[in-house]
Amino acid sequence: MGGSSNNQNQNQNHNHNHNHNHNHGGSKVPEASSGGSGNKLLQVLNVRVVGSGERVVVLSHGFGTDQSAWNRILPYFQRDYRLILYDLICAGSVNPDHFDFRRYTTLDSYVDDLLSILHALRVDRCFFIGHSISAMIGIIAAIRRPDLFLKLILICASPRFLNDGDYHGGFERGEVEKVFFAMESNYKAWVQGFAPLAVGADVPAAVQEFSRTLFNMRPDISLFVCRTVFNSDLRGVLGLVRAPCVVIQTAKDVSVPLSVASYLKVQLGGRTTVELLPVEGHLPHLSAPSILVQPLRRALASHR
Repeated sequence: MGGSSNNQNQNQNHNHNHNHNHNHGGSKVPEASSGGSGNKLLQVLNVRVVGSGERVVVLSHGFGTDQSAWNRILPYFQRDYRLILYDLICAGSVNPDHFDFRRYTTLDSYVDDLLSILHALRVDRCFFIGHSISAMIGIIAAIRRPDLFLKLILICASPRFLNDGDYHGGFERGEVEKVFFAMESNYKAWVQGFAPLAVGADVPAAVQEFSRTLFNMRPDISLFVCRTVFNSDLRGVLGLVRAPCVVIQTAKDVSVPLSVASYLKVQLGGRTTVELLPVEGHLPHLSAPSILVQPLRRALASHR
């Protein structure tokens, strides 16, 4: 499962991802600067650069999706920005042989991947848009490399999903264990129940799309990543963020209570604003893209 199997799977990986990439369009990735390993990672994680413009925006998707989750957002920004898209290593669009269960036990390894991509593409300043788990990946990355991130735009973000004393994360430990059990015993049935709940709004196309990318994930990887997410607790490091942040939260999200957005506003170290979207669900980029675009435009219009 680990790094040792990567080379023999490179060709297989190319075939595996052919269908995923052929309809995306977008420019080829520029020549990478960090030698073979950087180039390899760009291939493995299906890195794409689309759009034209001086300013660079990185889009990083959440659990259960892949970079196609941004497809409805891209047309609004391609003219004015250079957009970097990639798949998290756990996404169903990435060859599962590349997922190293020993390495991806915390979010830090996902942060390593993000920073490696930006290094390989010679990006020295960027805006970062992260959904759900990727919002936290962006926060850790910005703490590690404050020079790199002009602003963090955090969609449906949570530093901890579990309740803890006065902190209301939305889930009790027992509820989460039931989720893990359901995923393990019948992944297909779990997806069929979870996708409509997560989308929240009555948008069948979004439910269908989220179900598709969840089904694309290998169930053992999906469960492993879910455990990693629920065991994460970033509350203690939020104050170390120096970049300005925009927290975008929907009015009703099965995964993130509204109180979490207020918590982030108080705890994040950089200047932080909260934008509340008048829609339901954890995936507004799938279910209400035209409404999400408005706060994204505002957020990208300035560095402050």
